[in-house]
Amino acid sequence: MKTVLPDRQQSLVQWVSQATGINTFGVKVRLRGNDLHILCEGTECPQRWRTLSDLLQALQQTNLDILTSSEQTSIYQVFVYGRRKGEQRPSWCHRVHLNQIDKHLDQVQQALLADSEKSKQSGGALIVSNESLARQGNPEAIARYLSETLSTLGVSVQAKIKLYKPKNSQPEENRLWIFCQSSYSPDASLLAEPIAEKLRYLKLSGYQDAVIVSQVSGETAPDWLLRVDLTPPEVMLKEWARWGDIQAIARLLTEVLSGLKVAVQVSLKESTLHIFCTPAFDPLGTAPIPDKVVCLEAILPQLEAIAPQGILAATVYGQKAGDKQPTWIDWLALPAAKHPAFATSPLDLANTGDEPAIVFLLERLLNPDLDWRLLTGGIRVLLLNKNDLLHIMCDAPVCPARQQVASKITQFIRQLKIPGIMGVRVYGRRAGNKEPFWHYGLDVEHRQRLVPEATPEFAATSKYVNDLVTSETSEPILRPDLTTEEVQSFVKEVARDWTATASSTARKFLLKSQLFTESNQSAEYNHDVQGIKIALVWGTLGLLLTLQTDWVLGRIIARTMPSSPKVASVTLPSSSEQKASLTSGKNQSEKTTFFTSTSKTKSPPNQSSVFNASEFTQSDDTPKNNLAAAPLKEKATATAILLAARSQMPSFNVRQLDEQLALYKQRLARTGSPPDVLIIGSSRALRGVDPAALSKALATQGYPNLDVFNFGINGATAQVVDFVIRHVLEPSELPKIIIWADGARAFNGGREDITFKSLAASVGYKQAFQKTPTTASSNDLPENPVNSGEQKTNEEKQEISTYQAVNDSLNQALASISASYKNRDQIKGLLQKQLLTFGHNQTVTSEKQLTDGSSDESISQQAVDFDGFLPLSIRFNPARYYQKHSRVPGNYDNDYKSFQVEGQQDTAFQEVLQFAQYQKISLVFVNMPLTADYLDPVRRQYEQEFQQYMLRLSTNPNFIYRDLSQQWTKVNDYFSDPSHLNRFGAYEVSKKLANDPMIPWPVK
Repeated sequence: MKTVLPDRQQSLVQWVSQATGINTFGVKVRLRGNDLHILCEGTECPQRWRTLSDLLQALQQTNLDILTSSEQTSIYQVFVYGRRKGEQRPSWCHRVHLNQIDKHLDQVQQALLADSEKSKQSGGALIVSNESLARQGNPEAIARYLSETLSTLGVSVQAKIKLYKPKNSQPEENRLWIFCQSSYSPDASLLAEPIAEKLRYLKLSGYQDAVIVSQVSGETAPDWLLRVDLTPPEVMLKEWARWGDIQAIARLLTEVLSGLKVAVQVSLKESTLHIFCTPAFDPLGTAPIPDKVVCLEAILPQLEAIAPQGILAATVYGQKAGDKQPTWIDWLALPAAKHPAFATSPLDLANTGDEPAIVFLLERLLNPDLDWRLLTGGIRVLLLNKNDLLHIMCDAPVCPARQQVASKITQFIRQLKIPGIMGVRVYGRRAGNKEPFWHYGLDVEHRQRLVPEATPEFAATSKYVNDLVTSETSEPILRPDLTTEEVQSFVKEVARDWTATASSTARKFLLKSQLFTESNQSAEYNHDVQGIKIALVWGTLGLLLTLQTDWVLGRIIARTMPSSPKVASVTLPSSSEQKASLTSGKNQSEKTTFFTSTSKTKSPPNQSSVFNASEFTQSDDTPKNNLAAAPLKEKATATAILLAARSQMPSFNVRQLDEQLALYKQRLARTGSPPDVLIIGSSRALRGVDPAALSKALATQGYPNLDVFNFGINGATAQVVDFVIRHVLEPSELPKIIIWADGARAFNGGREDITFKSLAASVGYKQAFQKTPTTASSNDLPENPVNSGEQKTNEEKQEISTYQAVNDSLNQALASISASYKNRDQIKGLLQKQLLTFGHNQTVTSEKQLTDGSSDESISQQAVDFDGFLPLSIRFNPARYYQKHSRVPGNYDNDYKSFQVEGQQDTAFQEVLQFAQYQKISLVFVNMPLTADYLDPVRRQYEQEFQQYMLRLSTNPNFIYRDLSQQWTKVNDYFSDPSHLNRFGAYEVSKKLANDPMIPWPVK
């Protein structure tokens, strides 16, 4: 034997390697739920029985729990695989039950001793299945049995038995508890029915029900609870048969007569049960007719024991299948004929208000499939009669759908016409929950009471629109004698009076202003004198208001304008100065050609203040460790909005694309040339690469004054990037190098591309494909454009009327008197600046909400700076983050749904590669960093596929691939959420890219 007893520090891989003699590079292990998977591979496939023999002997001497972490649950079974290196599928697989290692060893030893022909026969000891052991009620065996299904989902299982004391009975009973633990929160609707089916299939005795508890690893509180009814199927069948259910009676009789090779068909007409006995298997028609005496001796005891409700007699027929006339017939009197209590049908009992009869009829209505009810327990009905309301609770392993249950129940109760019941309230919940998930109410008759007097136990905290349930601690009900109609009529009268009063007041005010008159006023009334007076009054008021406004505006302009006459000459910064500002460490304000900015007094940067670098108040929970980051720059929110609104280009139905494009066009208009480096991609690029930090880092590497712009767009896929580069931007507007920062999910061709779908439906998308350079024909131009213009001007001057001449002269006279008319351009600019200030304040307010812990999705489109970068200061804290956001595993992530790199995204990427090669643009793709919390096994597999895809394409000219996905998986301070960097992480990425010797940065 090649094994040595390992100590606690040895890993599972080392232990398997020592046990089997296989090199550690040829051993791979994986823990899923309660299962341990071991893959052994080599240049030649390891021998199955020799490997198993060594491994089983090591398992006899080793407790696997000492090789795993304390948080890992017990291992129930081990799967061993063997394959040759390079092959995709294993050559053999063997399952080992850890509670039966001795029997496995006997089987393996006999296989080793047998020759090649005898090795095909299954020798050795008999391996008892977990199902057989679980039927005995052993909790450990039950856990092993359930783990066979749940371990494939990454869910580990433990089973325990606890005593509980029912409310109605004194003796304590056993209750089975199943604890499910996983690294994520599985949906209860996905696990409920499979677990219920597996448990009920065991037909456990001694348990009334089982409680399933699901809990995420590392958390103290359970995620959800589920109750599974363990009532045996035979008991359920007898209960329904007791109420006269035809399917249940037929199922019970079939079980009795199946040993006699007799098939049974049952039907009910009025109060008589008709039972047809035929041969169970008679393909040739030669089987004998079932014996009359034998059949009656088997059927009669069963019917007398059942005593079906409302069935007085039974008629039994014996015949061959297909015969029109029976060979023999007999009549049987049932207990209902002798006992009047059994003679009433369930429907008649329900009409009198009998609750057990109502429960049976409702459960039969909601469980039309008998097999499904026996398999999972079906929908259970709880009934509670409170005063004039009938409360009905429906629960099942999966909460019954409201639209499928509520209408059936209310329609059935309405048909019953139960005396004293004036309304019905229906509730739905998952079995095991105390409160309902939904509720539905219907009044069968008009109810005088506005508020019910009592609350059912299963809905103590629910609030309803028409029936507000009160408790003993709630306020007393005032005026209980008021009906619903009286309250509604009172509200209508109050509303009518208020409307009349408001309209009358408004009418009097308008009449007193003398601007309005009565519509039915006499025509003989003389308006001339009164109208002249009113016109003089209102005209004087208007003139005074105009003069006062003009004087106030003149004073404002006089204060804001400097005394030097050089104010009219505004010099714009040069392109080199703009680029030099990128490398400076100061937080300078961007100036645009559209707006002028006022000077702001700022405190020195080294002065201690209660405000941080983002101009937000310092929070108490700010991390103590200071991380390096580029200084925050002025936000471009208002500028981007106004530029996008002023743009003549139609919208693309993606607001951030419109605003980023407007900022990019404004940068082109200011500098006269495209930026040297363009960053593009989804939100991971928008937040993950800082242009200012990249420009500064490149300056230290010998690339000074490089202009960098971030064109990141939330939700951008390869199709969106392809459209922006090849169709939105002109070739002359493209830079020398493009940094495409993103990841695998942007290249998933299997999911729906929502962003591109919205973009493709826009007017801007259609115009981008339809635009062609248009030139006017020479025939359309006038022969002498100057003369024709003068002629047109002369004609227009001749058409000017006398009224227009008087109007122009008055305008000139008033303009010479007005204090603000000369400075109307300055007034216009001042108003625009005030609007910008208001928009900036709105941005600061929203950013302050972000630092307080609110979601950053609402900010992402409104907080970019003039370089297009979104700097977020939030640091990812898993303990806090998952209190507000659910933990979504990779197999439930829509971004990775039906993951495949082939498809429409791959086609778009190929187009970008060809376009970049044709335009001689260097394209660098950066696979952005991710956290360890985000990279679960499913996402890691997809990331590996994406890595292989990118490595295959990295041979293309002018294309460079850089992988940073696992650069800082454990440094949560660099992230704002599990898959997005913050400004500190963006700073580190920018430095790493600047120091990369393989990236061909442009030289100016």
